[in-house]
Amino acid sequence: MSFKSWVAKLLANKVVRKVTALHVKAEISQKQLLVDLINYSKGTQFGKDHHFEKIIDFESFKTQVPVRDYEALKNYANRVVAGESDVLYPGKPVYFAKTSGTTSGSKYIPITKDSIKTHIAAARNALLYHIYNTGNSDFVNGKMIFLQGSPELEKSNGILIGRLSGIVYHHVPNYLLKNRLPGYTTNCINDWEEKVDAVVEETIGENMTLISGIPPWVIMYFEKLRDKSGGKKIIEIFPNLSLFIHGGVNFAPYESQIVELIGKRIPMIETFPASEGFFAFQNNDKDDGLLLNLEGKMFYEFIPVESLGNDVPTRIPLWEVELNINYALVVTSNAGLWAYNVGDTVKFVSLNPYKIRVTGRTKHFLSAFGEHVIGEEVTKAMQQACAQCNAIVKEFHVAPFISEQGQKSSYHEWFVEFVSPPESLIEFVQKLDNAMCQQNEYYKDLVEGQLLQPLKLSQLQANGFKNYQKSIGKLGGQNKVGRLANGRDVANQLQPWLV
Repeated sequence: MSFKSWVAKLLANKVVRKVTALHVKAEISQKQLLVDLINYSKGTQFGKDHHFEKIIDFESFKTQVPVRDYEALKNYANRVVAGESDVLYPGKPVYFAKTSGTTSGSKYIPITKDSIKTHIAAARNALLYHIYNTGNSDFVNGKMIFLQGSPELEKSNGILIGRLSGIVYHHVPNYLLKNRLPGYTTNCINDWEEKVDAVVEETIGENMTLISGIPPWVIMYFEKLRDKSGGKKIIEIFPNLSLFIHGGVNFAPYESQIVELIGKRIPMIETFPASEGFFAFQNNDKDDGLLLNLEGKMFYEFIPVESLGNDVPTRIPLWEVELNINYALVVTSNAGLWAYNVGDTVKFVSLNPYKIRVTGRTKHFLSAFGEHVIGEEVTKAMQQACAQCNAIVKEFHVAPFISEQGQKSSYHEWFVEFVSPPESLIEFVQKLDNAMCQQNEYYKDLVEGQLLQPLKLSQLQANGFKNYQKSIGKLGGQNKVGRLANGRDVANQLQPWLV
């Protein structure tokens, strides 16, 4: 065992004990964290506007600070972007994580000198838990790769601006720097296909032990490796590959394809990072629940999704959540976010410790007819149909088709790109529709009541989704296709790539 492996095992034991203790006393630590954040930020403009001096606990916090999304926080964020100090959090942030907003254009999420540490610590803890559970620390001696956006940062009013993955690139611990691939020059390539080609050239002869990234873009990397090597499996190219880390999208639709490309199943860890915080990670690859990050100086609230549209939504602290209820995730943090609706929905699958499963996005659902279908439901239905029909799907998107007068009733249209199509597409559609009826009772009632036709499937050509994303300038990096939509913007743009 190398010295680095030995140290990693010692650190793993220490971190697991610390995190376990935080989950045991979660109510106490969350209450104290909220008070500490409020007291520290009383002098900010946000603190003055919301009378932080009156806040002594969660109840008074709810009274003074409404839940906001980026649209509602934008006036404050714009002042920070313009260079003002002490607006949302004392001083200025050191970074802005720039993301694409669905209605507001670019979003600028502040990252402070305090909050960047929590992003790095959570990523580290995901690895340390794997070491603790498996005893395998040998991967720390090999080469590691994260397929990410460019680490090049802009500077405005003294604040660095870039994609989250590019920001994190500059904070990789020193002891991992020699292990990290690809190099800075390769990572700075903006054209995603050109970049992946360069990553292949740089890594194909290396001792890769850990690979990390968003699943659809890792698949592209694996496919290019396979083509470059004359059809070899990834495990033949990298025989010491022992860990795959993924996040950013629901993994289930990509799992079988990634296992096929690798050539065998290796340990895999799911993570839940976002510009607003690193919220959770899979602490045991035998359990698909994600351990909520309580070390990250984030105070959590949860809103039942059916309450989201209310003038005064129900706000539940961590210590009052229940199992298997679909909640919108709300966070208050040392990045200067206050009762911020992150936009993700989660369900708790364990309360001791607190573990969640990501179920979708608050704005990515389909309810054109009152059915309120969420990402978790379409993913499970697709998994079930693929298993029954021996099919593998690369990517899919679901949109409503709303009939006009004189037409047949409306329906859900599924745009699907297959890796391995089913023998009978008709049977596959029937199985998929039956699975959706099992997943969502409202959908079932609409179909049985003939208010909706059974779903329709439109098949895309090979690389159809990739070509679509390339056409809109969102190929690679952290970009991904939304599973669901209430309209047909994406559906209409996919038309050129239909079979």
